[in-house]
Amino acid sequence: MNTSLKRFIDLVVVFTDKEMKVKYKSSILGYVWSIAHPLALALVFFIAFKMIMRVQIEQYALFLICGLFPWQWFSNSVNMSPTVFLSNATIIKKVNFQRNVIPFVTVLQDMIHFLLSIIVILIFMYIYGRSPSLSWIYGIPLLVIIQFMITYGITLMISTINLFFRDMERLTVIFVTLMFYCTPIIYSESMIPEKYRIYVNLNPLAPLMISWRQLFLEGTFNWVSILVSLGYSVGFLLLGTFIYKKLSWKFGEIL
Repeated sequence: MNTSLKRFIDLVVVFTDKEMKVKYKSSILGYVWSIAHPLALALVFFIAFKMIMRVQIEQYALFLICGLFPWQWFSNSVNMSPTVFLSNATIIKKVNFQRNVIPFVTVLQDMIHFLLSIIVILIFMYIYGRSPSLSWIYGIPLLVIIQFMITYGITLMISTINLFFRDMERLTVIFVTLMFYCTPIIYSESMIPEKYRIYVNLNPLAPLMISWRQLFLEGTFNWVSILVSLGYSVGFLLLGTFIYKKLSWKFGEIL
């Protein structure tokens, strides 16, 4: 194995172990907190849209969590991104290592929480008389890779820029909030007026979240959406890596 790759993997293991211990230190419920927030949101949206506004979407609770759980992975990682380098300033200044491992571990942790939350989706499917499809065997790894790439690319980009432009922290919160309501998660893409539907794929998260829901609910893929998502993931990964490499040599001075 390449020495630099081995070192990167070792760093990932060490940082992941450290962050997991810090995150769940003195926490009794632990894993429950990783699913409590999307479930609480699902309850609020279910009451607002299904019970009050009478949205005509069957099995709406299941529909919601199939979009909210993958979205939580993205939003948690990106919302944390402005502070990931700042919160590790001491070690960055004292130790020479690949600094991009820090946002990588942030995304990896949230990915692990997402994979564990699939158990909750299975429980809801059982309640609604559904069962998982064999396509999950290859579909979940495929979408996980695509989402990891796009999330890591955006996280790396924001965490780097925030060291030089501290307003990124506030802009990131606004960005994630706007993206949530512009992405078909609490509503179906079929509810978007037809004349605007052609613009859905301009939202880099929309084809990915739609693909997750189609996989969970129908066991199918829209391969056009998959290819569009893959294109966005490669683009953001390259952009994030480019910005990081251009600016990382100044980290010691800024921090």
